[in-house]
Amino acid sequence: MTIAIALTTDHINTLDLFPAQTVVEPLLRKEAIATAEQQIQFQIDIPRDPNDPRELSEIPEIRLWFVRLDALYPWFPFLLDWKAGELARYAAMLIPHQFHPREGIQYNPEALEIFVMHKTFVLSEWLRQQGIEGTARLKAMTQILGYELDDGFFELLKTSEPSMPGGKDTLGGWDDE
Repeated sequence: MTIAIALTTDHINTLDLFPAQTVVEPLLRKEAIATAEQQIQFQIDIPRDPNDPRELSEIPEIRLWFVRLDALYPWFPFLLDWKAGELARYAAMLIPHQFHPREGIQYNPEALEIFVMHKTFVLSEWLRQQGIEGTARLKAMTQILGYELDDGFFELLKTSEPSMPGGKDTLGGWDDE
């Protein structure tokens, strides 16, 4: 089942995350986030100048909306429909790149590496908190983005879980103590 998040010019120009929040927040409240795994697609409906050759990921206002979404839900790639190309498009919104008509998106290599590792760390911890086995999922995600992470790396993540003085609650905030 595909879940569509429709974005309009108003959403983009006002950095309004409501369309995404109306999908994600009920899933979080029901603790049913895993039911939406790899199902979300974005429908970006904005008027375009027919002479503007830019891809959507090259329009600063759209990129800024996605940066804000990623700040609110850094684990959002888990929900994207990877088979439909949503992971690559999401990455393009956050990673400096160039678009070539024949070769497609060419990410800045260093920025892509940082993005992949950041998302691997974020999703690894988030999946663990959700009680979801994530190694195969994370390996598939990194492969889509051109990286091959071996099992030893994931074993290292499992044995080096972050621990914070004073403790963290399950929502990621700090205890008051």
